[in-house]
Amino acid sequence: MKIEQFEDKDLSHYSYAILIEHANQIILVDPSRNLAPYIAFAEQQRAKIVGVIETHPHADFVSGHLELHELTGATIYCSALVGANYPHQAFDDGDVINFGQIKLKSLNTPGHSPDSISIILEQNGKDKAVFTGDTLFVGDCGRPDLRESAGNLKAKREELAQLMYHSLRDKLIVLDNSVTVYPAHGAGTLCGKALSEANCSTIGAEKISNWSLKEMTENQFVTELLKDQPFIPKYFPYDVTVNRQGVSSLSGSVAAVNRRKPARLDKSIFIIDARSEADYKAGHLPGSINLQTGGKFETWLGSIISPGEAFYLIAENEDRLEELIGRVAKIGYEQFIEAAFIGEQGKETMEQIIVSEFIGNLSAYTIVDIRNTTEVIERPVFEKAIHIPLPELRERLLEIPFNKPIVVHCAGGYRSAAGSSIIQNTFKTKTKVYDLGEAIKVFL
Repeated sequence: MKIEQFEDKDLSHYSYAILIEHANQIILVDPSRNLAPYIAFAEQQRAKIVGVIETHPHADFVSGHLELHELTGATIYCSALVGANYPHQAFDDGDVINFGQIKLKSLNTPGHSPDSISIILEQNGKDKAVFTGDTLFVGDCGRPDLRESAGNLKAKREELAQLMYHSLRDKLIVLDNSVTVYPAHGAGTLCGKALSEANCSTIGAEKISNWSLKEMTENQFVTELLKDQPFIPKYFPYDVTVNRQGVSSLSGSVAAVNRRKPARLDKSIFIIDARSEADYKAGHLPGSINLQTGGKFETWLGSIISPGEAFYLIAENEDRLEELIGRVAKIGYEQFIEAAFIGEQGKETMEQIIVSEFIGNLSAYTIVDIRNTTEVIERPVFEKAIHIPLPELRERLLEIPFNKPIVVHCAGGYRSAAGSSIIQNTFKTKTKVYDLGEAIKVFL
């Protein structure tokens, strides 16, 4: 038996291939949409993918479970509570996938979602590993506030937090200390708030270091879990629905994206300009948002653009454009691309701020802080800044006065490039907008 972990760094996502060597068969757990790494692994091992387990309908990425089924004939396993609209076999408490001396056993572990399961891998009668999905992470547990308006089963965050308390204590903490914990996410995901950089752990180690497994009352746990959870990107509820339905060919969907620049752009449609900050500021098309390829491109795209909202996609060259279309497809947004094309030097520009002038007269500017709420609480920067997190910026633009030049900042420059471009689209005829960019580090 062999466990292979796959990592998507852009989404801080872990998926797994469980190789049953004596049978030359593979079971996948929580696969990403791009199936190429799994197919390559199966070919390398000369094994057949016979099953895929979904621990829950994921909110932060689109899974390739249905395409895997269509491509390989693999059985899809998930909880009956998912209400899945794709061919599947229910996999709940007491259900087992049997490979002789190796067994995969389902545990219903609601908390992150009402339909979450974890999978215990048993070998020669002893539990060896547990695949915990978004229930138990290394150093944390899953957030409980994503299913209030999404999925087959909806539940209030308080209710799910209570269920999480019992799932952790009644189902997972009772496993042997030596059992290896394989989560679906690592540090950087928005499915939890305090994850470790480690990619796996053990039940024993988590009992010692994970706050969510410490001794506390249910009320204490619920209060702590609900506190300071990160924002919810606009695309999260959409992806829950998509994953309940399942999606077919990734290659077909990507190939269908229009790669021809229209003779005339629709001014009502936003342009996602993924070129560098310097190229964007030197010249860009009206209505552009400078969302660069680095950082969490998928997450910020799905936080700024709503599901169903069309957008143009611009990159600096063809290779980068194809890369970006693939990254857009990770969250199921490729169908919303009105057209994808190579960028050009547009007529609109954005002036560079003269930092010395800004420092010498802060009151002469309207400062907009687009960091997340927890960041602002933990580390205030400018006393009189207007705080509007980037995911809320488009909806709250009218809160920004335009009687003074506007300076936008985040914590490092990536988000402020996007935020300043959104504000410039609104105020370009009324006042100057500046991106403080990396100069924010002077103040931190």
